[in-house]
Amino acid sequence: MVPARVIALSPLALVILALSGCSTLGCNDTTAERGKAGARVQVVNTNGQPLGVTAVVVDWRLEPHPQVPSEGDRVHFRFRFDGADEYSGPAVDACAVDKKRVALGCQTIYSSQAFGPADDPLTGDDWLAVEHPEQVAGVLLIPNDQSHDRRTCEVDVKDGGGIHPPEPPSRGDRL
Repeated sequence: MVPARVIALSPLALVILALSGCSTLGCNDTTAERGKAGARVQVVNTNGQPLGVTAVVVDWRLEPHPQVPSEGDRVHFRFRFDGADEYSGPAVDACAVDKKRVALGCQTIYSSQAFGPADDPLTGDDWLAVEHPEQVAGVLLIPNDQSHDRRTCEVDVKDGGGIHPPEPPSRGDRL
């Protein structure tokens, strides 16, 4: 039998431990390292393990967007996700780059965006707006899966934490 005084002091001891930083609910956020960009990449999870999905830039060209032709040329590119589930598959960042592989404009594309003819149902297309389209030398994909936005420790100490995808690339990043 535990004395009543010990039972009464137990909650107080837990509060003191929690306030001193000795809590058992440790929450750590880490960011995965950005993988090497390419026109064809094996999509990887936050631990760097392949998901069994390949993302591919099928082709690209400069042309005015049909809905806003007055804005000039944009990068129109087609992509494919081989091995993806079209409803809940991965996402990768796509970037228009110059000859030195410097990002001129980027955005995330999802395998669920893919649509196309019956012989290639996981092919889709999208547009990238860049400031100087004449500098575009290609479109590259970054292999890190961006489809899961895990909670951070800052947002949720109890359920957050873990490895998060790398920050999305921005204009000026070298890929």
